[in-house]
Amino acid sequence: MGTEQDKLKHSKRIHQDEVHIAKNVSVAKAYGIPVKNGEEHRLHKVNGITCGNPKCVMCMNPRKSFNELTMQEKKFIQREKWNDNTEPNM
Repeated sequence: MGTEQDKLKHSKRIHQDEVHIAKNVSVAKAYGIPVKNGEEHRLHKVNGITCGNPKCVMCMNPRKSFNELTMQEKKFIQREKWNDNTEPNM
């Protein structure tokens, strides 16, 4: 059996998940996104504003829709250029 401290950690983790889901449900309802009863758990790892439609312009991957780089890729390339300019010449 787990110790009392293990039980507290587990209950705290479960509570954090429930609070996160409740917050995302309220955000989704405020933006008019329908949330079905019994499917609130899908908002556990997804933002409440995301509609979930992969063809939605706001939710889709920019690389697939507009042939653009994602923000993370743009930052990586910019950092790479900056590092190339600052390296000392030997």
